[in-house]
Amino acid sequence: MTAQTLTPPMVNTSAHQEEEAHWQAVLSRDPNFNGAFVYAVRSTGIYCRPTCPSRKPGRPQVVFFPVPEAAEQAGFRACRRCLPQQRPSSDPHIELVRRVCQCIQENLDESSDKNAGTLPTLAQLGDAAGVSPYHLQRVFKQVMGVTPRQYADSCRLNQLKTGIKNDHSLTDALYLAGYGSSSRLYEQASGQLGMTPGGYQRSGKGMQIAYTVVDSPLGLLLVAATQRGICAVSLGDSEAYLTGTLRQEYSAAEVRRDDAILGRWVDAIVEHLAGRLPRIDVPLDIRATAFERLVWEKLRRIPYGETRSYGEIAQTINQPKAARAAAKACSKNPVAVVIPCHRVIRQDGGLGGYRWGITRKEALLAQEQGLSL
Repeated sequence: MTAQTLTPPMVNTSAHQEEEAHWQAVLSRDPNFNGAFVYAVRSTGIYCRPTCPSRKPGRPQVVFFPVPEAAEQAGFRACRRCLPQQRPSSDPHIELVRRVCQCIQENLDESSDKNAGTLPTLAQLGDAAGVSPYHLQRVFKQVMGVTPRQYADSCRLNQLKTGIKNDHSLTDALYLAGYGSSSRLYEQASGQLGMTPGGYQRSGKGMQIAYTVVDSPLGLLLVAATQRGICAVSLGDSEAYLTGTLRQEYSAAEVRRDDAILGRWVDAIVEHLAGRLPRIDVPLDIRATAFERLVWEKLRRIPYGETRSYGEIAQTINQPKAARAAAKACSKNPVAVVIPCHRVIRQDGGLGGYRWGITRKEALLAQEQGLSL
């Protein structure tokens, strides 16, 4: 194959300047930016407003969101010191989205009380907000990165997970989350949980997961699979760490080592890492939200030897302001290399982060472009 040179994509100057302004506001605790955005810290899982008195994190750990609801949808919790969810915004679009999020949440609570499982339509949300359904859909997606329906589904799924983790029975958690029946629960939630809701409740209890650890051109390679397909691909330097992480993720599953049963799939991944197999075709059994699945499907379509920026990925899913959310989806990829999140770089051409180490990301890109380090 002909060697290709890594060509940095065009820099989105306005987005970069906006993030830099946000970061400077965080460093100076500028009160003028309260309500304009919130910042979240990956290492703590907490989001704050710009004036929060807490110790400032390192820049690589920070991600910005226009509204608290977007940070919460991405899995972050509100800071108890600065209470960022209580701060209004002067931006009418942001306030519109926040009102709609509140309306959705209130209806979720009401449907849970009634066990009805119903949610307001886009037209009803538009009437409540005083705007057209088209305008609401467009603004909401620009700010949140998802549609009102996707946001509502995400909130409901979070309620289900909370109920399960609070030791409710599966039936109680089902109705507390507003699912009208068990069939609705399994139809809507199974794809996002990656296993059946009962399996999630039991931390994978009843599941059988086989794994193996082998040497690869990028260090130790762990591959694990259920009866449905590969559920984990990890790279690292310590077998104990790799296997420990797998067992923690599926703490109640039957996890056993089986070097033989995974041989064909492992061979394909190792051949790929060695540059002898450009495409990996293996079945997958992975957890994903609707948004994560959408991003991961786009990653799998990036041609071997090419790269895309986080912003370009956001553009391909028709959510141009969701670059940060796309980056977070990349960081949650459970099957390294098979879903090639290493092919996504920063808009300025920098490599950005990589769950398995920036050196491995650099080596993967070099290998795919026919180069050598």
